[in-house]
Amino acid sequence: MKKLKLQKHGLLILLASVFVIGACQPKEEEKGWIQLFNGKDLNDWQIKITGHDLGENYNNTFRVEDGLLKVRYDEYETFNGEFAHLFYKQNYSHYKMRVEYRFVGNQVTNGPGWAFRNSGIMIHGQSAESMEKYQDFPTSIEVQLLGGNGTDERSNMNLCTPGTNVVMDGELVLDHCTNSSSKTFHGDDWVTAEIEVCGDSIIKHIIDGQVVMQYSQPQLDERDPTYQKLLPADGNKLLKGGSISLQGESHPVDFRKVELLNLGDDCE
Repeated sequence: MKKLKLQKHGLLILLASVFVIGACQPKEEEKGWIQLFNGKDLNDWQIKITGHDLGENYNNTFRVEDGLLKVRYDEYETFNGEFAHLFYKQNYSHYKMRVEYRFVGNQVTNGPGWAFRNSGIMIHGQSAESMEKYQDFPTSIEVQLLGGNGTDERSNMNLCTPGTNVVMDGELVLDHCTNSSSKTFHGDDWVTAEIEVCGDSIIKHIIDGQVVMQYSQPQLDERDPTYQKLLPADGNKLLKGGSISLQGESHPVDFRKVELLNLGDDCE
């Protein structure tokens, strides 16, 4: 009887040890994620603001404070179309990306109505160097990050296509913006937005673990002025990859996490 108790006691210790070791191990899905924003500075990023040269941080629009990447307009008297984009130093093709963001404060004077609590993640984009000085938005696929006004419904993680098109439900979508099935996110709470990108195949917008939009075949739009400039020599207008940039559209926004998992050939 005593021996049996000892055996049970040993088994309990073993199980407890396995549990503790298991709890200390990172989940398989969390391995390999890299932090695009290091919480300290913007050394890995390039700034391009409409009407200004590459690298000019006009009116201190982008800054890092208290471990947050901030888009701010407190040094602006008024907004005159200075749409801002912060480009990561490296292009990607097959990846998952996750950002945590929140809108704060009030929109800058003269900011367009549609830009209220509006930011975005631009993917499969052109390079910052290839943008014209007065170009408003990079040719790219835009995953909108949106907040509500406290009353009206406004879906989040919609799709906009500056200089591009996509295929959705077997149809080429020529509209500039398409709404997702997401609920509205009112207030200043932190929101986690995810994207799954598989080259020129499937792209998914995910929020609260739910896919709220899916499409495929991202491609250059022949109607856009940038088309001929960006079309590769082989004439293939499908976008297999490109730049990633975060957007400032006239409303203050914070990012506390910007991370990426490079999928390589592991896309679904």
